[in-house]
Amino acid sequence: MDVRTICLGILVRGDATGYEIKKTVEEDGYQHFAEASFGSIYPALNRLTVEGLVSVRAEAREKRPDRKIYTITQAGRRALVASLMGPLPEDRHRSAFAFAMLFADLLPQERVGQMLAAYAEHTEEKLTQLRLAAAKPRREGERFANGLGQAAYAAILDYLRVHRAKIETHTPQAAE
Repeated sequence: MDVRTICLGILVRGDATGYEIKKTVEEDGYQHFAEASFGSIYPALNRLTVEGLVSVRAEAREKRPDRKIYTITQAGRRALVASLMGPLPEDRHRSAFAFAMLFADLLPQERVGQMLAAYAEHTEEKLTQLRLAAAKPRREGERFANGLGQAAYAAILDYLRVHRAKIETHTPQAAE
């Protein structure tokens, strides 16, 4: 999903700053839907504001710069629904780890083991993050998406447990 739609989706839940949107992406599982950095969130919010899909107000703070609080407009709600009503883009599952495993036969066993351990640890962390997020009050759609993410990470961990020994004990090919 594109960053504009992600921003609208988060704002439909309540007003937020760009920082809060980024935090929601990182902590509430939205990173599973799109990459959203500050470098993409703020330009998206600026475009959404110009298009009248969100409004922005400044909130004064003592001894700190004003914060910009974004609110979705009725036009923004309609745009979010219209985006979701259209054909959804194809899911893309990109994995630098899976790419590296394509060439595991070229690497020393020790390196393959290190990559497997790091990937398993990272996957466990993501699964834990989703489980913690699931404990918060959620709408049914949010519970469904969270559960789907948990199922995907659990399946990866199961696959690693079953197949890890095969690739860790491979014999590296000689460099040519």
